[in-house]
Amino acid sequence: MYKIGDSVVYPMHGAGVIEGIEVKEVLGKKQSYYVLKMPIGDMKVMVPMANAVEVGMRDVIDKSVAEKVLCDFKTIETDVVQNWNKRFRENMVKIKSGNIFEVAAVVKSLMLRDMEKGLSTGERKMLANAKQILISEIVVATGNDNASIEKRLISMVEEELELG
Repeated sequence: MYKIGDSVVYPMHGAGVIEGIEVKEVLGKKQSYYVLKMPIGDMKVMVPMANAVEVGMRDVIDKSVAEKVLCDFKTIETDVVQNWNKRFRENMVKIKSGNIFEVAAVVKSLMLRDMEKGLSTGERKMLANAKQILISEIVVATGNDNASIEKRLISMVEEELELG
């Protein structure tokens, strides 16, 4: 059970801090909710406490794991699946897994593809969402700001493209 002030990750939205616990009545049934404040987009998300674990809510990685994600980002092997539909489905599975390393792989793969060939509207949205998830967790874990983390990711991808 989490408490107010805990940093958590909610798959498909990213990392946030539990700002409160509220009881809401929905369809005649009272239920307690975690109220998460997300650092990116100034968004609030309400997660039913009863099934927080089932939906994949978990603790934020610690600073050392966040640094490992950033170090490993440079060496992540990216998939070259040509079929858009198959690539989209595989990436969605990785994002939904809640695994930060899987999300990083999606971000790198889509960033490379975007810089080389451009992305479809669907993949552009997926990249934006995956980036938000990845960056928000690294921000919460390290205390760095969004812009510096994103710049670091972009420079690593650009460097890889230059090295060919």
